[in-house]
Amino acid sequence: MIFTSTELQDAFIIDLEEKRDRRGFFARAFCAKEFEAHGLKPIVAQCNLSYNYIKGTLRGMHYQLAPAAETKLIRCTKGAIYDVIIDMRPESPTFLSHIGVELTAANRRALYVPEMFAHGYQTLTDDTEVVYQVGEFYTPGYEQGLRYDDPFFNIEWPLEVTEVSEKDLNWPLLETIPIGSPDPVEVTI
Repeated sequence: MIFTSTELQDAFIIDLEEKRDRRGFFARAFCAKEFEAHGLKPIVAQCNLSYNYIKGTLRGMHYQLAPAAETKLIRCTKGAIYDVIIDMRPESPTFLSHIGVELTAANRRALYVPEMFAHGYQTLTDDTEVVYQVGEFYTPGYEQGLRYDDPFFNIEWPLEVTEVSEKDLNWPLLETIPIGSPDPVEVTI
């Protein structure tokens, strides 16, 4: 695997190192030892699959608080997505910064999302499928989210949003949100 650091501390793009021959190729998509060597948590508690009917569908921006904070390894296995992560760690030098990465079935790229990063994506094609390897069990009492259209972040989604859940439409703007604990913390922006 080829690990490329991003401008957000502890977040990595992971590309396959393909071993090709006349049959096609073989590549390692996950290795706990290689993750540990790069300082990443290699734990997989759940593996989730998301299927999306139409392009423009938006899911996010989700994260879980400690003690149920999740790492994620995101890979698009059919179609294409624009994947966005936001650093929600108050102690981080990249706190409240975000990046977007295009993940497609063709580029086979994955995005490693550290704990306390909000995560969401928009589908770029119809019939898109996304696989998540998640490092913690889903724990509803610790789930948090941000609005995908929060003016503070000004995320430039590539397409018009065609579908989004009621839950995702109702996440708060970044005025007063819980960061690091289930109790609200005042965020100065």
